[in-house]
Amino acid sequence: MGHLQWTTMLAPSLPHSTFASSDPGFEALPIDALLSQNDDLIARIKLCHGSDRTEFEQTILSLIRRYANLVHLLPATSDNYFCTPGGLLRLGMEVSFFSLQGTDAHIFSGRSNISARRHLEPRWRLATFVAGLCCEAHRVLSHIIVTNAPGDVWPAYLLSLSDWLMERQADRYFLRWRPHAIETRSLGVFTLAHVVPPTVMHYLAEDNTVIVPHLMGSVSGISQHRDHNLLDELVRRSLALVIDRNLLANADRYGTPQYGSHLERYLVDALRHLAVSNSGWQANREKSRVWLGPDGLFLAWPSAAEDLQKQLDAAQLPGIPKAPETIMEVLLLAGVFEPTPTGAPIWLIQPPGGKAKIDAVKLSSQAILFAGHDPLPPPLAENLTSAPSNNSPSAQAGEPVAPRSRPDGQPGTQLSLIPGNAEQTPQAASNVREAQAEAALLSTAPPTALVSTSDAHPTQQATIDLQAPLRLNPVVRDALTVVVNTLNTGAGPAQCCTVAFGVFVPLHEFERRGIQPSMALRALSDVHMLVRAQGKGPPTTSRDFNGTPTVGLTIDPRFISGVDMEAFASPEAQGE
Repeated sequence: MGHLQWTTMLAPSLPHSTFASSDPGFEALPIDALLSQNDDLIARIKLCHGSDRTEFEQTILSLIRRYANLVHLLPATSDNYFCTPGGLLRLGMEVSFFSLQGTDAHIFSGRSNISARRHLEPRWRLATFVAGLCCEAHRVLSHIIVTNAPGDVWPAYLLSLSDWLMERQADRYFLRWRPHAIETRSLGVFTLAHVVPPTVMHYLAEDNTVIVPHLMGSVSGISQHRDHNLLDELVRRSLALVIDRNLLANADRYGTPQYGSHLERYLVDALRHLAVSNSGWQANREKSRVWLGPDGLFLAWPSAAEDLQKQLDAAQLPGIPKAPETIMEVLLLAGVFEPTPTGAPIWLIQPPGGKAKIDAVKLSSQAILFAGHDPLPPPLAENLTSAPSNNSPSAQAGEPVAPRSRPDGQPGTQLSLIPGNAEQTPQAASNVREAQAEAALLSTAPPTALVSTSDAHPTQQATIDLQAPLRLNPVVRDALTVVVNTLNTGAGPAQCCTVAFGVFVPLHEFERRGIQPSMALRALSDVHMLVRAQGKGPPTTSRDFNGTPTVGLTIDPRFISGVDMEAFASPEAQGE
């Protein structure tokens, strides 16, 4: 959708009924033309700064020009907030405006005398503006590849985009998004050299030792929570506000926006703040929220979510979810939390000295919570979770105990050996129903029965193909079609497999094709193509795929042609 929009904006001569057969790229506009598109916002920034025209042009406007020189017409994201041409420029300017506006209500050097505050306050305000302007500039180094017509790649570490275009005498440039790009805010430090000249940095550091470190900490995303960084607090609050406003404003024009996809940074930041400031978050202490064992790092839930809510409420960040279920879903999709082998979000752990097991969520890495901690807290001697044996009560309750392979050579679901008993929980009962359905599938469906056959040619297999609704996102449909086609004989290694309720597709197959898992989940959910094995549970499940525990989603078999529908459990039965 974003690509079509760029085509329309950047090639206005095309009729509305046709689109360019190739990528038209971005026009190498002069900087004055870029800034003229944002005259309204520049006027608001000037009014907020409160300086005369000469001072404003020498300080604030010169920084805006250097930032525009760096990002030019680049969008901030491929299909989310500020995804239009010039989106990254507009995002930085809006965040810097609201950050600068926020300085009017705060005193940075409150413990200093009046003379010192008069000297430092203008520097704090300017540093806050710079931090807001460059808060997302790291994306030009981590998410984007820019080339000119001959295919030369922009060396973003060496010079700004506009300077490179002038050097190469290019009239257009082209954009590719890096697959599997990871948000690396620390790279923002390298973009500061393009935006902030040494004279300005010297001015900020004059007669103090805190302003520049706080600026660098905010831009790099590695602020120390032990030292309150008001500058970073204003920037983070402004960024959340700007993104939330953009998503709401563009919901009707660009389809369903990816709400929540930008919230990970704020939630993780709040988790880290609690780990260093809240005594109840010291690991492995009595009634602690944090438990670290050889089998991983766990947070007691939802008690940890309650602390997280209080922390987020104090930060006053717009658009941050309040419900523990929503917070958990956002962090699960972001890969911060790790589901159980059955795909459930909640783990049962047994803290030492506790009388009963407690609900918890598992973090995918200790570094998420303990980044910058030295030394790290020591883990417990024993595991917090217990692996059920064949004769254990958990196995008798229907929990998975061993992976089984399908007759067609593809990995299957972990099945329980005993159906259950009268005291089993609803969750266990749901697991049993899925296990029994898949056991029936395994016992009654040989490899050739997984696809429908013609009566005239009983040995000839029909082609397995995706039959997706027309409303499905074309990018997701194309990727899913390729994955499903690997189920056909001679199509190479299978990239998905049949399970009890449908076709299991690992999320990493979408990532390999440059599609964010959250985008695929949302697109498939919108057209009702997903089957949730646990009724109202999460849309993702974890299964043993090719010998590796893999997180993925299950496609309703009704959208797959060439399969035997009688071999699958009825999706309607999952909620019984």
